[in-house]
Amino acid sequence: MKYFFHILRSFSLFEIVKGLSKTLRYFFKKKVTINYPHEKGPISPRFRGEHALRRYADGSERCIACKLCEAVCPAQAITIEADVHPDGSRRTTRYDIDMTKCIYCGLCEEACPVEAIVQGPNFEFSTHTKQELIYTKNKLLENGDKWEQLIAENLKKK
Repeated sequence: MKYFFHILRSFSLFEIVKGLSKTLRYFFKKKVTINYPHEKGPISPRFRGEHALRRYADGSERCIACKLCEAVCPAQAITIEADVHPDGSRRTTRYDIDMTKCIYCGLCEEACPVEAIVQGPNFEFSTHTKQELIYTKNKLLENGDKWEQLIAENLKKK
């Protein structure tokens, strides 16, 4: 009998049977992989994706040109230029984010006192040229308009 167990161990049959039993257990469980890009998995409400500038319900821009997001950005990816309007309010004339520099830390979103700059749910924003990754104010406002409903829901969940 000892001789039989010695032969089994020498051919590593015991380890093979052990490994196959584990494989067979997982073979019949629910699959965890998804067929991306045809299927998309769930995204957390805290997900930090593509940047967007939000508007108020009346259509005016939320950004008050305080430049806190520019100051807090560790990658120095945000560039803001502003003008003072006759009524005393400040508005941005230029709001650029260089997405090649951005590290998606979310500090700009936390620093904003009026929740103007947010990070939306989009993570698929590949481009053909590097220049397209410099987001201008118009591109950021378009993103905000496109994702406003989902962004507002995610901000309530936080």
